[in-house]
Amino acid sequence: MAWVQLFIAGFFEVLWALGLKFSHGFTRMGPSLFTLTAMGASFWFLTQALRTLPVGTAYAVWTGIGAVGIAVIGMIFLGEPRSWARMFFIALIVIGIAGLKWSASR
Repeated sequence: MAWVQLFIAGFFEVLWALGLKFSHGFTRMGPSLFTLTAMGASFWFLTQALRTLPVGTAYAVWTGIGAVGIAVIGMIFLGEPRSWARMFFIALIVIGIAGLKWSASR
């Protein structure tokens, strides 16, 4: 269950990072409230996962999910650059996340 909570926390991290883009420095009320709510949910799920998982592993996976998720959303929906190099390094982060999950369950 801790891994599920961690992946949910990562999902909310992606949402709050996206919300930051649209809050324009917390000057727009709706996106700002969305961002703060997603932040709270992300941290709550992370703290629940930390009851079981090692903090180093959980934090690395959580930030990795956020980094990969928002990078992919940026490329697909926000017109951010797409290059083979960028996709290669995103893939390395995914491999690192999978490796941490694999090694934590051994």
